[in-house]
Amino acid sequence: MDDEPLAEWAERRDARIGQLRAVPLVTGDGPRASHLNPDAPRAIQRWNGHLWEAHGFAANLAEARRVLFPHAEAAATPEAPPKLGPGAGRHRKPPTP
Repeated sequence: MDDEPLAEWAERRDARIGQLRAVPLVTGDGPRASHLNPDAPRAIQRWNGHLWEAHGFAANLAEARRVLFPHAEAAATPEAPPKLGPGAGRHRKPPTP
C-alpha cells in the first residue's frame, strides 16, 4: 500500500477549506443530481477542513450557480456563432441536384 506523507495529505486537505457546494433539498432517496431537479431549493455548504457546514440557501439551481461561480457570468459574453464559409467540408451536406 502506498501511503502519502501526512504533510502532503494535510496540505491537500487545507487547500479545499472554504470550498462551496450546493446540495439539492429533495425528500427520500430521489435523484440528487443538480440537472434532474433544477427548480429544487439548494443548501449551500462550505468545507471547514473537517466537515461540510451550512453556509447559505438558494431557491433553485440558477441562483446556486450564481453563488458558487460569481466570476463565471462576468466572463461569459454571448458571441455570434462562426459563419460557415464557402467550400465542401467534411461534415457539410452535399448540394441538392
